Amino acid sequence: MKAMILAAGLGTRLKPLTDNTPKALILLKQKPLLEHLINRLKQAGIKEIIINVHHFAEQIITFLQTNHHFGIYIEVSFEQDLLDTGGGLKRAQWFFDDGKPFLLHNVDVISNLNLSHMLHYHQQKESLVTLAVRSRSTSRYLLFDSQNRLIGREEIDDGQKKVIRPASGKIKPLSFMGIHIISADIFDKLPSSQKFSIITAYLDLAAKREPIYAFEADTFSWLDLGHRQNLHEAENDPNLIVTA
Repeated sequence: MKAMILAAGLGTRLKPLTDNTPKALILLKQKPLLEHLINRLKQAGIKEIIINVHHFAEQIITFLQTNHHFGIYIEVSFEQDLLDTGGGLKRAQWFFDDGKPFLLHNVDVISNLNLSHMLHYHQQKESLVTLAVRSRSTSRYLLFDSQNRLIGREEIDDGQKKVIRPASGKIKPLSFMGIHIISADIFDKLPSSQKFSIITAYLDLAAKREPIYAFEADTFSWLDLGHRQNLHEAENDPNLIVTA
């Protein structure tokens, strides 16, 4: 399985740490977040990765070169202008030329999620997209039905709740973990625009009855390191760190 790491964002939630450093190179246990994630993906057997970059892109490129791309095949997708998550993925379409499912992973989340189990679930469900989710309090939820199909989203702060297809059984609000497994034919179904949110695209596809499923991952450790307070918590959680 190939992978794409989303690392082009400005890291505004981590300021002032990101005033002169891309969030991908913010340190955790004296190693950049990007290095931790690459080690995690290598441990899962992934040897081909593409990383989108924008904010201080040259620092990330130099970091990869200095470390000899960690002994695997790594490409960089440079975005002159930020393309959002969906546009960034669409720009990297050329990389996913083997017709197989691939992983999309935010650089600022860390987890010990079993990616092999998630891939098996994805294939078993014959899913277009499988989203790693968990039960936790947040201001933004994705909504799934009793069959784990994506059916909508809910924004707590502004009170908006949107259900885009009929639900089977009870609706479950779950928090997205920033980890996706995606079938290669997604590219034929994405919007024609160059800049768009991948979550918005998923909701549009779910409304058309495309199979987009939740992979519930409450049994695994996970942290969003886009928040400064979570960096300290991650420093003290040995389950999240892979030693290369």
